[in-house]
Amino acid sequence: MTPLLAEWPRTHYVAGGNNPFLIYVVYGWVDLDRPLSRSAYRSSGVPDGIDLLSYGPTEHPDVVRRFRTGHPWTRLIAEDPDLAAIVAAQDCCLVVKGDIADPRTLSYFRDVIGLLAFCLDVGGVAIYDPQMLKWWSPTEWRTRAFNVGHCAPRHHVVTLISPDGDGTEWVHTRGMRKFGRPDLSIHRLRTEHREAILDLVNRFIDLLAFGARVPDGQPIRLAGLPAGMTCWRRGDENDPDFNNEHIETVWPEAGTGAAVPSPQASR
Repeated sequence: MTPLLAEWPRTHYVAGGNNPFLIYVVYGWVDLDRPLSRSAYRSSGVPDGIDLLSYGPTEHPDVVRRFRTGHPWTRLIAEDPDLAAIVAAQDCCLVVKGDIADPRTLSYFRDVIGLLAFCLDVGGVAIYDPQMLKWWSPTEWRTRAFNVGHCAPRHHVVTLISPDGDGTEWVHTRGMRKFGRPDLSIHRLRTEHREAILDLVNRFIDLLAFGARVPDGQPIRLAGLPAGMTCWRRGDENDPDFNNEHIETVWPEAGTGAAVPSPQASR
């Protein structure tokens, strides 16, 4: 009898969001002929809408090289040279890619997390996540993704802090497209509001990943932040800062309590 898998609920689900889009790159020769144990990997296998695409020495080798470039790759070489050397020696990779039709649960994500753990056990040596610009070692994937046993959205979304042009900071995320929801952006952050804004971002990551939607003009009410902040949806998946839509949270204009647009990112 096929074992039943516990659903990963989406407790704030509201219909009408975008389709979750997933893309992961597993380096190494992955033996997909090996059977995947549903119970061991808590996975029903490949979800509808997801494709597995193998690349190697004679099949589009440019794809294998493509992800070993840019800042994430340079950072991996600096921070984990042993893993970088293992990845650099590979001439094969498996791309796990596709979208899911506005799902009411997060079980599609459970399936893919388990599928990727399986891939690491049958030949994979590392996972690259282009959406959060992160390389995962096998140990980190098992510890922070698979062994958690439930959906931990903050482990799959990165929060970045960049300098803004006027001496303030820009807080922004990458990775929310995995859940079919917009990323987050707050410009003009000053030091006195940093802790409260990071708290706000974490709350939004969880709320949105579990299915909520934020309407344009939604006010922000959170201790430590001024009254009059509001949220506005901007951008699309072609925006290189997010590869996704995003919610811009704007500050109130000084002395009025009315929100004014923050500058669009030009990075």
